[in-house]
Amino acid sequence: METKSFFEVFPTIKQEGYVGDLFENVKVTRVTKNRSNTAVRIYIKSDRLIEKGIIRKLEEEIKTRIFENTHIDIHIMEQFSLSGQYTPDRLYKVYRESILLELKEYNMIEYNMLNRAECVFPEEGIMQINVKESPVNRAKEDELIRILQKIFCERCGIPVEVRVVYVDNDEEKRRNERKLKIKLEVDAVMNNLKADKENDGAEAENVHDVVETKEKNEPKEKAKPHEKAPAAPKENTNREQGKSYYRSYKKSDNPDVLYGRDFDGEEISISSIEGEMGEVIIRGKIIQLDKREIRNEKTIIMFDITDFTDTITVKMFARNDQLDEILPAVKQGSFIKLRGITTVDKFDSELTIASVSGIKSIPDFTTKRVDTSVEKRVELHCHTKMSDMDGVSSAKDLIKRAIAWGHKALAITDHGLVQGFPEAFHALRDIEKKYKWEPFDFKIIYGVEAYLVDDIKNIVTNSKGQSLDKSYVVFDLETTGFSAINNRIIEIGAVKVENGAITERFSTFVNPHVPIPFKIEKLTGINDNMVIGAKSIEEILPKFLEFSKDCVMVAHNADFDMSFIERNCERLGIEAEFTYLDTVNLSRVLLPNLKNFKLDTVAKALNVSLLNHHRAVDDAGCTAEIFVKLIEMLKEQGINDLDQMNDMGISSPETIMKMPSHHAIILATGEVGRVNLYHLISDSHIKYYHRVPRVPKSDYLKYKEGLLIGSACEAGELYQAILLGKSDEEIARLVEFYDYLEIQPLGNNKFMIESDKTSVNSEEDLIDINKKIVKLGEEFNKPVVATCDVHFLDPEDEVYRRIIMAGKGFKDADDQAPLYYRTTEEMLDEFKYLGSEKAYEVVVTNTNKIADMIDNIFPVSPHKAPPVIENSDQTLRNICYDTAKSMYGEDLPEIVVERLERELNSIISNGYAVMYIIAQKLVWKSNEDGYLVGSRGSVGSSFVATMSGITEVNPLSPHYYCAKCHYSEFDSEEVKAFSGGSGCDMPDKRCPNCGEKLVKAGFDIPFETFLGFKGNKEPDIDLNFSGEYQSKAHEYTEVIFGKGQTFRAGTIGTLADKTAYGYVKKYYEERGIHKRRCEINRISQGCIGIHRTTGQHPGGIVVLPLGEDINTYTPVQHPANDMTTKTVTTHFEYHSIDHNLLKLDILGHDDPTMIRMLEDLTGIDAKEIPFDNKEVMSLFQDTHALQISPEDIGDCPLGSQGIPEFGTEFVIQMLIDTKPQTFSDLIRISGLSHGTDVWLGNAQTLILEGKATISTAICTRDDIMIYLINKGLESELSFTIMESVRKGKGLKEEWEEEMLAHDVPDWYIWSCKKIKYMFPKAHAAAYVMMAFRIAYFKVYYPLAYYAAYFSIRASAFSYELMCLGQERLEYHIKDYKNRDAQNLLSKKDEDTLKDMKVVQEMYARGLDFEPIDLYKVEAHKFQIINGKLMPALSSIDGLGDKAADAIVEAAKNGRFISKDDFRDRTKVSGTLTDLMSELGILKDLPESNQLSLFDIGIG
Repeated sequence: METKSFFEVFPTIKQEGYVGDLFENVKVTRVTKNRSNTAVRIYIKSDRLIEKGIIRKLEEEIKTRIFENTHIDIHIMEQFSLSGQYTPDRLYKVYRESILLELKEYNMIEYNMLNRAECVFPEEGIMQINVKESPVNRAKEDELIRILQKIFCERCGIPVEVRVVYVDNDEEKRRNERKLKIKLEVDAVMNNLKADKENDGAEAENVHDVVETKEKNEPKEKAKPHEKAPAAPKENTNREQGKSYYRSYKKSDNPDVLYGRDFDGEEISISSIEGEMGEVIIRGKIIQLDKREIRNEKTIIMFDITDFTDTITVKMFARNDQLDEILPAVKQGSFIKLRGITTVDKFDSELTIASVSGIKSIPDFTTKRVDTSVEKRVELHCHTKMSDMDGVSSAKDLIKRAIAWGHKALAITDHGLVQGFPEAFHALRDIEKKYKWEPFDFKIIYGVEAYLVDDIKNIVTNSKGQSLDKSYVVFDLETTGFSAINNRIIEIGAVKVENGAITERFSTFVNPHVPIPFKIEKLTGINDNMVIGAKSIEEILPKFLEFSKDCVMVAHNADFDMSFIERNCERLGIEAEFTYLDTVNLSRVLLPNLKNFKLDTVAKALNVSLLNHHRAVDDAGCTAEIFVKLIEMLKEQGINDLDQMNDMGISSPETIMKMPSHHAIILATGEVGRVNLYHLISDSHIKYYHRVPRVPKSDYLKYKEGLLIGSACEAGELYQAILLGKSDEEIARLVEFYDYLEIQPLGNNKFMIESDKTSVNSEEDLIDINKKIVKLGEEFNKPVVATCDVHFLDPEDEVYRRIIMAGKGFKDADDQAPLYYRTTEEMLDEFKYLGSEKAYEVVVTNTNKIADMIDNIFPVSPHKAPPVIENSDQTLRNICYDTAKSMYGEDLPEIVVERLERELNSIISNGYAVMYIIAQKLVWKSNEDGYLVGSRGSVGSSFVATMSGITEVNPLSPHYYCAKCHYSEFDSEEVKAFSGGSGCDMPDKRCPNCGEKLVKAGFDIPFETFLGFKGNKEPDIDLNFSGEYQSKAHEYTEVIFGKGQTFRAGTIGTLADKTAYGYVKKYYEERGIHKRRCEINRISQGCIGIHRTTGQHPGGIVVLPLGEDINTYTPVQHPANDMTTKTVTTHFEYHSIDHNLLKLDILGHDDPTMIRMLEDLTGIDAKEIPFDNKEVMSLFQDTHALQISPEDIGDCPLGSQGIPEFGTEFVIQMLIDTKPQTFSDLIRISGLSHGTDVWLGNAQTLILEGKATISTAICTRDDIMIYLINKGLESELSFTIMESVRKGKGLKEEWEEEMLAHDVPDWYIWSCKKIKYMFPKAHAAAYVMMAFRIAYFKVYYPLAYYAAYFSIRASAFSYELMCLGQERLEYHIKDYKNRDAQNLLSKKDEDTLKDMKVVQEMYARGLDFEPIDLYKVEAHKFQIINGKLMPALSSIDGLGDKAADAIVEAAKNGRFISKDDFRDRTKVSGTLTDLMSELGILKDLPESNQLSLFDIGIG
């Protein structure tokens, strides 16, 4: 019969890796189809066994690729020609899962019959199936025998006789026993309740509350899903495709009807709505609600509804007078049933439901799991969203679930970090406050799933101090798999080394008497035919041991090879004690710079040849040569025996970073343990981080006090040792290290059955491993606990982890293990194979036992730890009074003394003086180095801050004072007229005493905005340093506090909304699944907030007091775990610890940098610039100060372009609307522009309607407090209202009543309720002071201004677009504006247009650019040369900062003689060189270095 190779018949079915190799030699014998053309059969023949799962996946791929969009089924009919190594029992062992899969597809009865049976092979060719006696099994006996014999005999060519033997069924007896036990337990509980009720009425009430709570948590009756569509879908008769405006329907008598008419009919699932299908009835939960007012007093109401199969958007168009009827029916979070018409929305082309005719309230139809066990388990292995892109449930949700289930504790054990602790702690505190339960009997167990490194294991095992010149046998094994218990040796290769030289060799195949798996055949090249004639291990091993007698054993990854030798010695009853050496560990010590320590990597590093890798004899020879060279290296270091080798092998951090790691659970039992745990986390991130944060065992032993350590999951070293069949001695060593052992549900590890990297072939293998761990617990007196390894809350939440893992590139992301939080009953059922008593012990008894060993812990120390600066209280007082007297004279005005004393008393009594002294030192240092510092936030509200030099903002009421004779004027009518405004707006005045011009000062800002009336508001001193100076300011904090006492404030980067949406969208697109936007939104909500990375606050510095340990408060790490940086941040997000440790905000800002450059260019001291300059003020009113007209600058009516705070189109329009006349007006506009919902739809509306002016509208947060106090409200209440409004929390009903009682107008209350965020006046004043100074330079020193602006503030300056003449610039501006009108500009384009407008203004003022001169130009700064501006080199598009620096440096070394010379010396690309030539910058340079005689001056 003619056959063809599989890939010859199906060339489009591309397979890689294992499957591709497996099918390389598969032959197709024939292809047939049935008469109805609905099925195709493909007959294949293979000499390798192929799992049924692979066959099924291939069938699906053939259907998808070749028979797409057809109803043809594909069936592959396989036949195997297997080697003589296969017998019925061996075949069944490796093919069992495939047989079960086939039976499961065929009939569940036969599947369950075989799956639950015990299969034995009592004699050759006989398969005996022991099953429970039952009529069902009897009825299916013949069919099961027929199927099995067909598979064994016909498909696999292995003759077998199948026999079924029935055994007694004692399941019914056990079931009756369980029923009786449950009845007794219930009776006992009810008797206890009855006794309690009789003895204590108050207690009975508490019990009643518990029962009520339990009833509320009981699952509601699950509504029956109805999947079929309506019998006769109605046509959409709506004339405007869903935009009919609803008439008010008469309310139904049915109380469940929320809106419209009552209706009946079966609902359909939302997932079945795939197109316009007329009228439908659906049910679901409203998950998102929005409404928008449109024209003609109408509103569109939009809400997304999900039934958890899919989501759809519902749109209802209504008149505004109907909203009171509709909105109560569509509350977010409610469950409803509705009837409406499916339609494709014309606006966004999404399928929606419109024309809603009825909405009914329905109960929550989702099923909720509950834990009904009397004694509950405790989960000791749980991941939150802080587990790096792995866990998908929040700590809050997990804790709420644990409490709802009645669990008394829950362990938080994220991978390698503890950043979930603060959220967990605060979540529990919030629950306690909400319910006020006393006592609240729930405990969070704080721990980590660490990446443990076994650095305490020696290079040499069982060393006896042997000399390096002794005899060594270097060997390698090839095996059928990775487990010394389940797999067999197939080849031994060995080389004897004596006195540093190779003397003998040993090489042989071994018959394993089992088939060699195909993956091993591909790896080693050894197949069944090569070993079938070889001798068995029973004959080979004694000969190998004789060859190795009195020798030290050496292998690369010796634990693996020695585990097979030791296991086989044990099996054969051979007593042997081995000393063995691992060249992997030795290489780590001697060759620390290698990226890994695989055999081929080490061989290459030592220049050793490696041929036929993965053949034992060749690998052993290579390892021997490596070993000889390593011995030479050891002797050069004075190492002469194995004990010295072990001593040398004490691991360095670099070695630990490259060693393999295993998972382990570490739990803190108390306060000492918490701090020690933080030490481990800090070390793992600072010292040992490599891909993951590693915890060496030696470090754990150093900090083990107050800690418990558990063996963790399948990635733990104990599980792996059992899996790999390590020796009993090695397993005992590992068990002794742990305080408790851990087992997990079979589903968690089921992936190993499918994997070709383990020896696990069935669930029975997984059960055996768990039973082995349980037995080890008994032998070594270690409690064994059953955990879930929780990564998500409920089974359906796996979709979020699936999407995240797919986004990370995991190929098996769609095969999610069931890592959900289980109830006690679910866990007892999982471990029933251990027997009921043992299952109860590991699930309930031992988990509670561990929980009881652990105290309640505060994960963040509750104690404040402010830094201490000696005599800070008195120092601050002295500085303030010295400054005040230098301004106001020795006899200070009463208002100055009163304000100083009031503030100083509050500041000092609340312990904040040290904050002021720290800020004062930093600001004074910056000023001393020539950089102004701008204040941020409300610190400018503090007169003490002004007097101590922290801020320039003077918060006193407007006043005059004389700098010469110290005359002051606070109370004159002239001064009082400017109350609430700015002193600089007052008219000029001369001192009545000495005739000097008086200084005008004061912004009238209350101190209470900063610290509250009782000093109960936590102060925050934020400072804007020059961006150039910021790093120096950070360094200066170390000078103040000492090295190692300051840390950068850490941040945590999580998946944001848009990123999560992108992950979900990409996931479904890659799988060809269409999802509506609303469904993507729903799913993406489950991905938001998942930990991605860490970082640092742009200016936050956390200060640790001298003598304190940072690990008392937080672990530390490098930002983004970047081991190349010296920066150290707090591990916790800084907000979690800002109530403990002082955080300084030392921020970088452009304004101080720009002012420094302007001062350097002009020689003008910016502090001397007056704030009442009329020409500067006119920039915010018109363009006359620039001597240009609006037509010259694209019809912009103002001259404020390019001025900080006032240069954006948004603020320019505010200036046009408000027409500011004073400096005070500018402060108010700055407050409006920085607030959220303060201007648009709020103050702007009130000003346009004439209800308010720029002077009376709410512009800054201070306005609210001052206004309410002036209206007669109590000062503390006024402050509280201000704080609530400025944070967007609105007004309480009782506050509104109090405001109305004091004649606060309705428009003012309306405005307060709209506000989401407000700027403090002090912050606005500081910003406007900086902006006004810069504006001064723009008017009077234009070249300097534009040089500074383009150097520092321009973010998208382009030499090509902007510096080649005004005409060319105007052309580009017109083009950009046209594209802007069509919404075609990117963010970069928008920035470019903004910069072009400033250049346009510069040209209009008669200024121009100087062409770039390579020998004068600076890399990053614009310069004034020949009365023009020479742009920076970095202004050329595509020329990065490094390239610009390189060109400037190269130019310092002499003139360029050609373009070749330019490229060679600057390393600039040819493309950039050509661009610079086109721009005329290299116009005089020839192409090459060839010079004529004339060029060098010879003639």
